[in-house]
Amino acid sequence: LDDAIITAAERIRQFIEAFNKGDGKTAAATHVQGDVAIVDEVAPHLWRGPGAFNAWSKDLGHEAETRGQTENFVALGEPTRQVLSGKSAYVVVPTVYTYKERGVAMREAAQMTFVLQEEAGAWKILSWTWTGPDPQPVSAK
Repeated sequence: LDDAIITAAERIRQFIEAFNKGDGKTAAATHVQGDVAIVDEVAPHLWRGPGAFNAWSKDLGHEAETRGQTENFVALGEPTRQVLSGKSAYVVVPTVYTYKERGVAMREAAQMTFVLQEEAGAWKILSWTWTGPDPQPVSAK
């Protein structure tokens, strides 16, 4: 793989690692400063513009609090598709979102699709989407 696409994929990992640690400042810093677009299952489902990441984060936190969600964690798989087009990259990554909802372990297998752009020699996330089925309780075995 091209070094540029590997570096773009690393930026995605930095974002998710910061998210998992609850480090919103570092997570936000992985995104471009300008016109970000986020599509997620949390209402209102679309956030755009310079404040998109912080608005999404606030809405996600509100939903988690309302639904009694704790121990939120996103696990990334290896990218299933990576397209490099000059200073733009398109990356699809399988994900698994686990958390507890009112004490019940939940799991959602999904995928995230990212668009990144290179700015001043560094890859930044321009857009991402979360796509997956309804979360399911983790069955005890």
